[in-house]
Amino acid sequence: MKTAGQALVAELENRDVTCVFGIPGVHTIELYRGLAASSIRHVTPRHEQGAGFMADGYARVSGKPGVAFVITGPGLTNTLTAMGQARADSVPMLVVSGMNALPDLGKGLGHLHELPDQQALARRVALVSERVSSPDSLAPALDAAFAAMQAGRPGPAHIDIPLDVAGQQVTQDVPPPAPLLDRELDTAKIARAVDLLAKARTPVILAGGGARAAALALRELAERLDAPVVQTVNARGVMYAHPLGVPASPSLPAVRDLIGAADVVLAVGTELGPTDYDMYATGKMPVLKNLIRIDLCPDQLARHSAEVPILGDATQVLTTLGDHVTDLDAIRNGAQRAEETRRAAYDEIGPEMQALTRVLNVVRDTVSNAIIVGDSAQPIYAGNLYYDHDRPGGWFNAATGFGALGYGIPAAIGAAIADPSAPVICLTGDGGAQFSLPELMCAVDENLPITFVIWNNHGYQEIATSMQAAGVAVVGCDPTPPDFEHVARSCGIPFWRCEADGIAAALGAARAVSGPTLIDIRAPNLAHSN
Repeated sequence: MKTAGQALVAELENRDVTCVFGIPGVHTIELYRGLAASSIRHVTPRHEQGAGFMADGYARVSGKPGVAFVITGPGLTNTLTAMGQARADSVPMLVVSGMNALPDLGKGLGHLHELPDQQALARRVALVSERVSSPDSLAPALDAAFAAMQAGRPGPAHIDIPLDVAGQQVTQDVPPPAPLLDRELDTAKIARAVDLLAKARTPVILAGGGARAAALALRELAERLDAPVVQTVNARGVMYAHPLGVPASPSLPAVRDLIGAADVVLAVGTELGPTDYDMYATGKMPVLKNLIRIDLCPDQLARHSAEVPILGDATQVLTTLGDHVTDLDAIRNGAQRAEETRRAAYDEIGPEMQALTRVLNVVRDTVSNAIIVGDSAQPIYAGNLYYDHDRPGGWFNAATGFGALGYGIPAAIGAAIADPSAPVICLTGDGGAQFSLPELMCAVDENLPITFVIWNNHGYQEIATSMQAAGVAVVGCDPTPPDFEHVARSCGIPFWRCEADGIAAALGAARAVSGPTLIDIRAPNLAHSN
């Protein structure tokens, strides 16, 4: 017989979980009882927020839910920020937390790590929060959590296991995981979408993060339609160097003009949110004429009126549309429209952002097919405005959506564990890096070949610039960074320092070293200059 904690580990194995990020504590000891004898790898972050961000990076690269084990109380509250980021970016993440004993819940008795209502707190962020009130309720709780993460729009799920339940014996045979049901496409909506696309003369495709796994089907349909493809931040890489690709923010006027001139807009896996489509808060997002919308989530489809809302997986729907859209002989000038938009959008971002984009191009060309994980830093802001990456799903960061600082370092660790064959580059500012610097030692413990690149402008330069633009005296934007050479030395990490124009040489040297490396780029502090 297994305890509930042992059964949890076994059930996670049955669901193809191969890695868990967690910090053990007195409230989760029983969850670890079966872990050492299992096939699951355990990675120990230095903070529970790091555990959540690692699970996020792991999920984005592997395509499977990232899993974190945390204690009750502060363990869960520390993880909520990462859960918020995962909710905003539709990342599947399972957080399993300990819990005080069932008879003591909600009584305010002063137990260690006690919260008034832990599950209610988790429910405000997670798609679902399930409590394992008896050992035999574990399997249904896992089924509910995995269904929430995988059957629709992904996001975080939470399970809590009380102290007095985790060590009890499971008395019933655990059934196999409930299979996910295939969703049948609405044939009438497919037919309507095909008709609109066939008649279109200036179609445009909007690709969001939900299109990352559908890159091939997306390219094939775009080529058949001769339609430019505008890629949001989380879709970069799906149309690398393609004549129809527009790797530029739909908040830029030139991209908005392209979208506004379209007679049919096909939106794939994008929530059409303001951090992608109206980051300057102008309120002037173009009208999306004859909008065809593809999404896994019915609630998401209901948030924006569409001529044809199609509920389904992006690859399945795009492939089906491609199979039925035939005999297109109209001249659509897709490549020309895309090229004109790229040129105009690049001009619009201005000289400073163009210079930062060129730095990103050097990084991409020096370390091809890399996964670049970003924090809120100036090169990341520039890349989110305009940057073409060479790997689908290989450009992601926390500078949009929920916008959590400290994301880059731990998320890069999760990404490297998910795909050991891929070069991983973490690009963070000196301010964001200080949120999660201790996680560097996790990369050392796991001997991960991550190049941590710190864009060091000695402060929160982007915020300082925004304060100046608003006529507000700059306050609080100049926290002194540590000497990153000493930080690297204390961690036993090889270190390089360079100007921006020396990054190619530094990256080349770093890639020749096994294990983690750190590069400190001395960036000009434009926010504090006159």
